[in-house]
Amino acid sequence: MYELVGLLDNILGPHQKHAHGEFYWTCPFCNHHKPKLAINVAKGAWHCWVCNVSGRHLRTLLTKVGASHQDMAELARILHETVPVSTAPTYDVLALPKEYHPLWIPQNKIEYRNALQYTVTRGITAGDILRYQIGYCDEGPYANRIIIPSFDSDGRLNYFVGRMYYDTDAIKYKNPHVSKDIIVFDRDINWKYPIVLCEGVYDAMAIKRNAIPLLGKTIPPKLMDKLIKENVQSVYLSLDPDALKQTAHLAEDLWKNVPNVYIVPLEDKDPSDLGFERMNELIRQAKPLGFVDLIKLRATA
Repeated sequence: MYELVGLLDNILGPHQKHAHGEFYWTCPFCNHHKPKLAINVAKGAWHCWVCNVSGRHLRTLLTKVGASHQDMAELARILHETVPVSTAPTYDVLALPKEYHPLWIPQNKIEYRNALQYTVTRGITAGDILRYQIGYCDEGPYANRIIIPSFDSDGRLNYFVGRMYYDTDAIKYKNPHVSKDIIVFDRDINWKYPIVLCEGVYDAMAIKRNAIPLLGKTIPPKLMDKLIKENVQSVYLSLDPDALKQTAHLAEDLWKNVPNVYIVPLEDKDPSDLGFERMNELIRQAKPLGFVDLIKLRATA
């Protein structure tokens, strides 16, 4: 315990009192003149009694105050949490395919019409095509694929998805060999409002409002850090119904770092199949995930 207190002293300044298992520091968020940041060192929960900022894991606190990588690693060591060690992979330089054509600019080509028709059948509107800068390729490595770019908060390309628009035996998705530790559609996200996490880009476009596709069933570290730093209050999990185990793991990770976590019941359908109106009805009906709910979910998965 006192090794952990020493680490917190190095980061937050010396603690000034402790009682009933809680230690108190000056809050780095409101800087109240009295020590009002209470930390239950044994449980990891923390709360400021003045500005009400709080969390359920010390990793959340250290991330918010901008602790160094060394301090984060030391926290993991003290708490006996594993820190993955891996050799940094080599990635390609990211750029849209040179054969990319914007779908919002009409072309007198069969491939253009077929790509546009497929896009419409997926419920994508003309407004969506412009908003997400959706295009297609009629030749090259991404031939016969819809291209859906993603941009970071500064408007720079950080990923793109290539989806086959013909019903063939070919692999449906072909994506660039770049890091997936990104926030897809970051440019379109307002972090002051609730965030919806889903699996794929078509799911996010069907939800429309503040939806981030995970491109899988795990939360990238960069996204988790952003949720913490931006003090996001509510996150809705909208994963496929057959991914109960992954949903349980994601819900547990989020529950430690975000005040309110919801699981959206998807009625055995994907968000892209349910559509905008039905998805938003289900989001409104979702209830906050409590500790007992989390235990039940973990036991069911």
